[in-house]
Amino acid sequence: MTDSKNDIEMKDAVATPNESDSESLIKEIEQSFTLLHKAAANFDNRYITKIFRDLGPLRRKLIQYKEVLPAIVEISYPNDHPSKSYLVNYVGKSDYVSSTTNEMEIDDTNKSNSIKVLPEIDVYIHLLVQVNLLDQHELKSLDSFNDEVINLLSSYNRRSLDFIQAKIWFYISRTKELINDLYSIRPALLSGLRTATLRHDNETTASIITVLLRNYLLSHDVSQASNLVEKTEFPENAGNALVARYYYYLAKMNAIQLDYSSAHEYVIAAIRKAPQTHLANGFIQAATKLSIVIELLMGDIPELKVFKKNENGGNYEPYYYVTKAVKLGDLKLFGEVLNKYESVFVKDDLFTLVSRLRQNVIKTGIRIISLSYSKIALKDICIKLHLDSEESTEYIVAKAIRDGVIEATINHELGYMKSKELLDVYSTKLPQDEFDQRIKFCLSLHNDSVKSMRYPSDNDKSDPNKNNLEAKEEEIDLLKAIEEGDLDDFMD
Repeated sequence: MTDSKNDIEMKDAVATPNESDSESLIKEIEQSFTLLHKAAANFDNRYITKIFRDLGPLRRKLIQYKEVLPAIVEISYPNDHPSKSYLVNYVGKSDYVSSTTNEMEIDDTNKSNSIKVLPEIDVYIHLLVQVNLLDQHELKSLDSFNDEVINLLSSYNRRSLDFIQAKIWFYISRTKELINDLYSIRPALLSGLRTATLRHDNETTASIITVLLRNYLLSHDVSQASNLVEKTEFPENAGNALVARYYYYLAKMNAIQLDYSSAHEYVIAAIRKAPQTHLANGFIQAATKLSIVIELLMGDIPELKVFKKNENGGNYEPYYYVTKAVKLGDLKLFGEVLNKYESVFVKDDLFTLVSRLRQNVIKTGIRIISLSYSKIALKDICIKLHLDSEESTEYIVAKAIRDGVIEATINHELGYMKSKELLDVYSTKLPQDEFDQRIKFCLSLHNDSVKSMRYPSDNDKSDPNKNNLEAKEEEIDLLKAIEEGDLDDFMD
């Protein structure tokens, strides 16, 4: 009997901390409601930003204490509120509130009349239910719940909701992506983008533009992504995280469209704009991998330090071997690397871009051969580069000569390539052209500086007598200084 009594006492001792943890979590969410009240009253979104900083730890706690979210719905909504009727279906009924706390029990009639739910609190609770269903991998329930959320967002028009709506649209798009349904959400996203633009809701506009670009690129609708960028204007004052994502998608889109220089500028801007925290490590890894491939496509070789494991802990080994194959011009090594790490490149959605590097490998190999041999048979080039045939080798070499990769000529009848002798640079017009270019730059810089100089205002010009008097007084002072020998003091 004593053992069983001790066991009961131990169970009660274990249950008490769990109960207090749940209550403290409820109080933590209610403190967020207080901040939402301040954001609505003062029109200050900094309070909402503070709430989002604590959203990550809060998500993990909600998974651990599943009874908290139903309790929040029960506490926050009156029984006749339209949102409560479907929220209970997704979070479940709250046995926790009715069985543990008498102070939370409110008479049904009084509760319906006394509680008025603030729109910010209403939308925030929907956001918590969204992330909770996502964390529990209940994607079907989340997909049907998102339809209710979209209807709710269309019923509110408050600027204090902008930041919460932007995050909700992200999770709506993320849900469709996880269930592999990229097309059905596009009409809702485009409608939301139009509404946010008309309301000058910059945060939601930026968020929807980025998720739309991601949607188009995942489904390989590059032309639609390009049309979206041309016909929309990304808000200038959007958050750095959204700007970084926007630049990343622009870089990928331009790389697919063969505009590698613009793509390189965008991906570098994305890496610089990304938040420098451990939470952004995944984004920085993806952007760095894209940057490596774009640099290789441009004909440059990335620095070695890029491939070393740094703070973001990225694994760049496949991209290191691809870079090595491009640098050596070894087509056989490139094929081996492509076959070995094909799954990695497909997972990173860079397989198409990496496959384009085959031409760069061939060009590098031809350049190395042209520097090593003054005259070499096309058959030997075919063997060295592991090409398909001698005819294709001749075509590739001819294209390299036309593109200016090498300085050589092809003898079609005898089947060989002859490299041209390297001439003295100073015997050509190249130094003169470079010197002329620098002179033009200096002259344009001088002209711009002259144009940007400050001139007297119109008020000063309107009173010429005043200027003449001041000039005469300065001349008199200067003459006196010369006569007295105090010229140095006058100049000071």
